[in-house]
Amino acid sequence: MSEMIDEIVAEGMAAIAAAGDERALRDVEVEFLGKKGKVAGLMQEMRNLSAEERPAFGKDVNIAKQTLEKLVVAARRTLQTATLLKEVSDPFDDPTLPGTAELHGGLHPLTIVTEEVEEIFRSMGFIIPDYPEAESEFFNFEALNIPGDHPARDTQDTFWLKDGNLLRTHTSPGQVRAMREFKPPFKAIFPGKVYRYEAIDASHEHTFHQVEGILIDRDVSVANLIHSMKVLLDEIFKRESVIRLRPGYFPFVEPGFELDIQCAVCGGSGCSVCKQSGWVELLPCGLIHPNVIRHGGLDPAEWTGWAFGLGLSRLVMMKYQINDIRHLMGGDLRFLEQF
Repeated sequence: MSEMIDEIVAEGMAAIAAAGDERALRDVEVEFLGKKGKVAGLMQEMRNLSAEERPAFGKDVNIAKQTLEKLVVAARRTLQTATLLKEVSDPFDDPTLPGTAELHGGLHPLTIVTEEVEEIFRSMGFIIPDYPEAESEFFNFEALNIPGDHPARDTQDTFWLKDGNLLRTHTSPGQVRAMREFKPPFKAIFPGKVYRYEAIDASHEHTFHQVEGILIDRDVSVANLIHSMKVLLDEIFKRESVIRLRPGYFPFVEPGFELDIQCAVCGGSGCSVCKQSGWVELLPCGLIHPNVIRHGGLDPAEWTGWAFGLGLSRLVMMKYQINDIRHLMGGDLRFLEQF
């Protein structure tokens, strides 16, 4: 596997060096570092590795990614410098004319936190497959132990499409899709947008972001789940997080829990974000229900696992002390320029 990584790095270095202009460099960047690029494709090789080999492999892939990213940045600077020198050497160029104002951009807070979450889980050997936002009723509900007459459907007002599919109401369909795609044992997370047809207020939106995660192995316990969630939250907030675990009901886990985090906006004293309770429901989780494991094509007598669903939008609000979720999708530059 290390030889495969070295070959892609060498190929990327050669392509970066051969890029004659910024457009060509951008094509190389997409080819190697894009969401479906060659470096991202290396993570698919996780399925062929043992559980012991995966953390080291994930670390090597991250190093390869960082190496190519640095080379792309350096090459882009070199090309920009060459372009500038060519312009100033033009005999018709007038350096006394007013210049073009430089505009500074930045990453959206959701992007920042999503990338942090991905890096934390990738360092623990998790893979990050990508699944569709337009889902079938089977994967969104039935495969997750939510049949047509189940009351849980009433809590997820759904956007239905004309072809009979729907906009996924959670990232949980990734559980069943991953079990059908990867050979256990494995662990994976699935970040992305979800959609619900519901009233909008300071803590609810019709379009928001979640990340689902699962671990499939033998003899999995709740202690394994709590440890992974604690590592995630402590790394995100860069401090010891105050959490509580309450019993909770979710059709696709048994037993199920609600993991709450003390509100970082008000420090637990009560505000509009936490609905004056001092706590924010952040992380439903539990051990995967045997019916879900069966729908994933596995035998629940042999394989067990845990799953969690983390509200990325609410995590962003806690991290940056944002008091209204509507800011995240609003497109107000006054808000976005703060990041």
